[in-house]
Amino acid sequence: MLSFLRCAFVAVSAVSAVTLLPTFAVANQPLVLTAPKPATPKKLAPKAATSGQVGIASYYGNKFNGRRTASGETYRHGAMTAAHRTLGFGRKVRVTSLSNGRSVVVRINDRGPFIRGRVIDVSQSAARQLGITGRGVGRVRVQPL
Repeated sequence: MLSFLRCAFVAVSAVSAVTLLPTFAVANQPLVLTAPKPATPKKLAPKAATSGQVGIASYYGNKFNGRRTASGETYRHGAMTAAHRTLGFGRKVRVTSLSNGRSVVVRINDRGPFIRGRVIDVSQSAARQLGITGRGVGRVRVQPL
């Protein structure tokens, strides 16, 4: 039954390397050589994952204390945590206030902020260390670690 198939090994040269590729053909049909598919390029990480973001930070108020975050953790206003739209849960980032130079390291455990122009929501404790609790918002740089 398989006698009408023939198999040949065809040499393909690619940048100083020779590879043998099996090709199959049906009897009385020409052998058709097809090149292997090129490797698909790796997708680039979002800009925030590779370099710093500059924008407005805000912080969670007391009314969120004890509520669940998107990661399933319970929000605690004394913890050094934050919400970011794209960075993975558990990722640590350095948040630096551009007005006074203070910085903190926080762990991403929630999604947000959902207000245009804001890049991160930090916990109340992190906001206090950054010095943005008076105004409620502040201009910051977010750098993944």
